[in-house]
Amino acid sequence: MASNNGGPWGSGPRGGGGGDDDGRKPGNRRPGSDGPQIPEIDEIMKKGQEQLRVLMGGRGGRGNNNGTGGGSGGPGLSRGTVGIAALAVIGLWVFSSFYTVKPEEQSVELFLGKYSATGGPGLNFAPWPLVTAEVLPVTREQTEQIGVGGTSGRNDDGLMLTTDENIVDIDFEVVWNISDPAMFLFNLRDARQTIRAVSESAMREVIARSELAPILNRDRALIADTVQELIQNTLDSYDSGVNVVRLNLDKADPPREVIDAFREVQAAEQKRDTLQRQADAYANQALAGARGEAAKLLEEAEAYRAQVVNEASGEASRFSAVLAEYAKAPEVTRKRLYLETMEDVLGQVDKIILDSAQGGAGQGVVPYLPLNELRRNVGSGGSN
Repeated sequence: MASNNGGPWGSGPRGGGGGDDDGRKPGNRRPGSDGPQIPEIDEIMKKGQEQLRVLMGGRGGRGNNNGTGGGSGGPGLSRGTVGIAALAVIGLWVFSSFYTVKPEEQSVELFLGKYSATGGPGLNFAPWPLVTAEVLPVTREQTEQIGVGGTSGRNDDGLMLTTDENIVDIDFEVVWNISDPAMFLFNLRDARQTIRAVSESAMREVIARSELAPILNRDRALIADTVQELIQNTLDSYDSGVNVVRLNLDKADPPREVIDAFREVQAAEQKRDTLQRQADAYANQALAGARGEAAKLLEEAEAYRAQVVNEASGEASRFSAVLAEYAKAPEVTRKRLYLETMEDVLGQVDKIILDSAQGGAGQGVVPYLPLNELRRNVGSGGSN
């Protein structure tokens, strides 16, 4: 039979032998083709299945010489492979279900996204994927800084208005930790921003009720305690599960733009207070002296009044007594009164009595030298 030169795969074989010129078997060439032959589709599928068996752990078989595939292959998956895969799945499930909680942490277990329980430190079990766990640090202290030294990127967070219409620059930090992990996880969307907003609002409220001078001087500790209590009460009203450990009031100064002028004003006020205290001390001293002198004069007048009254009462009583005696014995009483009167009058006068009954006036007088008077005069002159 003549060769078919017009076939779709080119000219037919030139020789009439049973094989091709390059020794290939007839199954490896398409009929009527002298060039490279395209593999059959069933052969490609068989090779793919053989490679898949090898990858899955089976044994691949090679076909016979005519490509029909007479080799026998093993099963698709062996029992060992299935067992290993099952152990791997179980190990992955156990690894995903057990978790460790550190001493400073607590875990919140969620059953299908809903709160289930709170886990303590140690090894905990949460069967995944039905139960998942969120581990939170509950004892670690976290800090939020508010003011010029804060982390918000704003320089005016600490500028606050006092009740006497002054501006003060406050720089403080809030130290907090987690008291209830479940509340913290479910009730706060952004815990740090919430704490910052509540802390700044509480500080502004307390500063708005205070004057500038106490804030700068003596009331810092009181303000810190008041603000901490207000922050805690606000966060508790949110069921936030946050505990405010302490509040550190680092700085309370006037704004930097006016701090020099403010210090001058403070110095002037301190000097004014010093002078006022000195004036008050002098006034108190003068007033106390005047009050003491007035009290002294009053006491002296009272004593003089009592003395005069007592003397008058005594004289009146004496006169009454003399009058009664005079009524009984007028002559004796009259003479007695005369003698007492002369005694009082002459007792205060230096006098010399001369008795003229003996030899005329002055004859009984003996001249003498007043040595005592001279000695007294000399003594008084020496002392002068």
